[in-house]
Amino acid sequence: MSHSSPADRALTAPGRFVALMLVVTIVGLGLDHYATLPWQYALSACAWLILIAACVPLTGDERARVAVVVLVATIGEIVASVILGIYTYRLGNLPLFVPPGHGIVYLTGLRLSQTRWPIRHPGRFVVIAGIGLWTWGLLGLSGVLGRYDVAGAIGCAVLTAFLIWGRGRQVYAGVFVVVAILEIYGTSIGTWFWKPEIPGIGMPNGNPPSGVASGYALFDIAALTFGVALAGLTRRVARRPKPVLLAEGEEPA
Repeated sequence: MSHSSPADRALTAPGRFVALMLVVTIVGLGLDHYATLPWQYALSACAWLILIAACVPLTGDERARVAVVVLVATIGEIVASVILGIYTYRLGNLPLFVPPGHGIVYLTGLRLSQTRWPIRHPGRFVVIAGIGLWTWGLLGLSGVLGRYDVAGAIGCAVLTAFLIWGRGRQVYAGVFVVVAILEIYGTSIGTWFWKPEIPGIGMPNGNPPSGVASGYALFDIAALTFGVALAGLTRRVARRPKPVLLAEGEEPA
């Protein structure tokens, strides 16, 4: 009988994976709080290695979905942070740990939805996530969190639609929980900072916005839509016969 290693169990058992990734995220962001740019590069390399290791047990289709999430999320980061300036990072750059971080967050939310209680009570899990979402959203609208968070409330409405009608409702609920922990922690230690208003339109915005997890629902839709196509393309390329190189003057068999 084969015995899996502790590392294998940590990467394949949903509960252990969630606990491990939350610890890694909290420790990594905590270290980045004190890091200069060269040390941030080192942390970014670690983040990429962690994402690659997390993808090892996955199927080809699952890896393709993670790749699409990372790609789409990175484009979103460039637009929202670098171009529009809706939020900024501590050193004024786009840290290189952000793209793999999106993949890690997505996988952590996915694995959270696959733990024992959400599997047994999927409807309750979604409802509890929705209650948490709108508790945060209404507090943001009331201003008791220090800002009026209108942008977050719009995000709450979008995410609620996914929680009600989406194909992956449990995944969206899991991602919401993980993103809420990440955003509250990351903004509290100053890793990134959301502007009080959306630049150009003046819409009040929270730090963090309550509905920020709605973006991950869009990332997941992109992953489901394009991930299968990417996986199929990868398989076709892998099966393509390689050309045989002939020596000069040699005739093909």
